[in-house]
Amino acid sequence: MLNKVQKRNLTKRDYVTLSSMIFALFFGAGNLIFPLHLGQLAGSHWGMAAVGFLVTAVLLPLLSVLAVCVTKSKGVYDIGKPLGATFAIVFMVLIHFTIGPFFGTPRTATVSFTVGLAPFFAAKYQTVALLVFSAVFFGLAYVLSLEQHKIMNRVGKLLNPLFLLLLVVVFFVAFSSPLAHAGNTTATAAYVNAGFTNGFLQGYNTMDALAGLALGVTIVTAVKFMGQTDPNKAAWVTARAGLFSMSFEGLIYVLLILVGAQSLGMFKLSANGGVAFNQIVNHYMGTFGQAVLAVLIITTCLTTAIGLVAAFAQDFHKHFSFLSYKAWLRITCLASFLTANIGLNQIIAWSTPVLMFLYPLAMALIFLSILSPLFHQDAVVYRWVVVFTVVPAVFDMVAAFPAVVSQSALGQAMAHVQSFMPLAASGMDWLVPALVGAVFGTLHYMMRQRSRNRATTTVGNRD
Repeated sequence: MLNKVQKRNLTKRDYVTLSSMIFALFFGAGNLIFPLHLGQLAGSHWGMAAVGFLVTAVLLPLLSVLAVCVTKSKGVYDIGKPLGATFAIVFMVLIHFTIGPFFGTPRTATVSFTVGLAPFFAAKYQTVALLVFSAVFFGLAYVLSLEQHKIMNRVGKLLNPLFLLLLVVVFFVAFSSPLAHAGNTTATAAYVNAGFTNGFLQGYNTMDALAGLALGVTIVTAVKFMGQTDPNKAAWVTARAGLFSMSFEGLIYVLLILVGAQSLGMFKLSANGGVAFNQIVNHYMGTFGQAVLAVLIITTCLTTAIGLVAAFAQDFHKHFSFLSYKAWLRITCLASFLTANIGLNQIIAWSTPVLMFLYPLAMALIFLSILSPLFHQDAVVYRWVVVFTVVPAVFDMVAAFPAVVSQSALGQAMAHVQSFMPLAASGMDWLVPALVGAVFGTLHYMMRQRSRNRATTTVGNRD
């Protein structure tokens, strides 16, 4: 179908639609509940926590989109390809299953139900209600993702504007009558002295840096359907629209964090951002507010689910073509439906350690991709950085597992070794090794280049 697309220049309206689609694909379940909860955790220190959160929840996703543009990649596979086809396939599968049917995509349904609909059902009916809701939810995601060329219009022109309108209503009410001055609220102990670091780590939960790599194929496909078939022009269009959409997302994050901090004037620290959202909206608007919240959360989560299931099916069909796009779409929707019924708390508990492992690798590959023109995407630089990053990432993963793993004999032994690593206490012990790997990789690359230049000069002199 792409062969039939006519080349054309994009209008301002096209850019708005594309930016709206990118925003909607990124902004989903975690993007509403985690910044709100962060505001409650940080209290009067919400500003510094917000800066840390914006680094991993806005800057990194933007850089992941730019990484796709710089390398002219068509998906997450191409980002890992300099390390070899095997690594690229494994990395692609891990990313897609993490933000897809194992954690990210099911969370779009569980958050929608827990925050929006659960209050309307008695506790004894909520299990059955979640089962029915998640079946309908992923049925809709499947139907709306069947025709790839219509995803942008359905998400960018229809669902996202509705979500933004409802979110504006929530912000207007919350800031018209704030529950407290954010600067006068109490911060949890972890945020008093380490607001930036904890905000940085909370940004992992949005999964957006991983999503940026995986959703690259969906965004690139949408750009091509708009008539931008030239790789260079498509990269520029994607980068421009991505900058606008992620900046707007950052503004919404700051407002959500501030609302969360202000809510401490009325409510205690909640178990999660979903509970906090329920409390705030019900306080201001009662049952009507709960209905607005239900529509709001279901709308934004559905747009993200559409992007995630489509990206999964597109990449898997491309690399495992024995099944069609529609077949992979059915598989990921069904698997997401099954996982969603495990429950939100279980999904979050088991997704965190996986994110602690994947995020350092993803960040390393994002920065390597952006800087790759400086070393001509030489695999030797990639290898040094990734090898030095993966070891502390494994330690972080084990430490973040539930007690059944982290408190085991192996987990405690690894925790003891980890305690000697720089920045281990802040959960960023991968940073120094990654930088060391970058130095060694760069030196190795420069030495190889010098050897090649000498060999070329020698051959030239003989001639």
